[in-house]
Amino acid sequence: MKSENANNTIATIDHNNIPEGWKKVKLGEGVDIGSSKRIFYKEYVNKGIPFYRSKEIIEKYIGKNISTGLFITEEKFNEIKEKFGAPKKGDLLLTSVGTLGIPYVVNQYDKFYFKDGNLTWFKNFNKNLYNIFLYYWILSPIGRNELEMSSIGSTQAALTIKGLKNLEIHLPSLSEQKAIASVLSSIDDKIDLLHRQNKTLEAMAETLFRQRFVPARAGEPHAGGEEAQEDWGEGKLGKVIGISSGKGLKKKEYVENGSYPVLGANGEIGRTDKCLFDEKLIFTGRVGTLGKIFISTGKVWLSDNTLIIKPKEDYFYFVYFLLKNVKLEEYNVGSTQPLIRQSDIKEIEILLPKKEQLYNFEAEADLFFKKMQNNQLQIRILEQLRDALLPNLMSGEVRMKV
Repeated sequence: MKSENANNTIATIDHNNIPEGWKKVKLGEGVDIGSSKRIFYKEYVNKGIPFYRSKEIIEKYIGKNISTGLFITEEKFNEIKEKFGAPKKGDLLLTSVGTLGIPYVVNQYDKFYFKDGNLTWFKNFNKNLYNIFLYYWILSPIGRNELEMSSIGSTQAALTIKGLKNLEIHLPSLSEQKAIASVLSSIDDKIDLLHRQNKTLEAMAETLFRQRFVPARAGEPHAGGEEAQEDWGEGKLGKVIGISSGKGLKKKEYVENGSYPVLGANGEIGRTDKCLFDEKLIFTGRVGTLGKIFISTGKVWLSDNTLIIKPKEDYFYFVYFLLKNVKLEEYNVGSTQPLIRQSDIKEIEILLPKKEQLYNFEAEADLFFKKMQNNQLQIRILEQLRDALLPNLMSGEVRMKV
């Protein structure tokens, strides 16, 4: 769940105005708060049980694939688990250094250990506090503000176990906590389902592309067959695309709740009230992160670390999937940091199918992407609903009947 755009008008706890039926408690009265057993660098191995830091929890939070390079052996994990315990279903982990206040609720399939100091461990929730309610409280404007005020450190912010234990929170009854969490969870579940549907729809469109236009490897079947490629034209990618660079924004032009997203090589990097493009286009990283291919369909600003690619004819999805399959990261020419040049992309050699084949593919792919766009619209609506409800439910301004 992401709720950076939640309403910030209610951002502090008024301890003199506790909602009826709620009570003021210290966070440590509702849950055990601690950290992990320290692991030394010499105990890391190349593969085994994954070892998480803040980075991996943030990746889980935003739905990215975990990219940890740290592991401990199964034997070491079992030894720690027997002596000190390990994260189990229902426990909550909280990023506590640097990027503060990103929560993660452990699920039944998780098997990992984590670094002490980077993450705080909430376990053994009692009848005063429901773990999913705490998860959403942390994400609310109230929770974010309370965590920020309780942090320490001048050069790098950090949350301490002692500070978290003494953090005061207003809690409704356990049944109302569960009702609040249920409403918010149901919205997030719908959002997650739509995201997963979109991944499936794009995978189906890419499978269609590969069946039609990607030559088979030795011993593999190919839907189009070798004969289908005999009269394809040979050329370079620059023949069918136009390409340009994005533009930089001044720091003052970034706006926290701006009207339009600012997109970079990894996706959205901020918001602004300025619009650079308002059309369907393809973009990818020019410098820094290479190889990720994105589609933009609305009003956006594309940063100067991106390349904007516009198919010259109605070959949009053909070009999109072609770029995903040519591994642009292999065209890196940077010495100090990854860099790809427009000229090198234009020179990529391609086979260009007959127009009839391309038009048929575009029409079929368009059906998949229109469904994805409808899903994305529903996602935005649900996110706005969740972000509007979150501060009001957590402050008691909106009450749940139980």
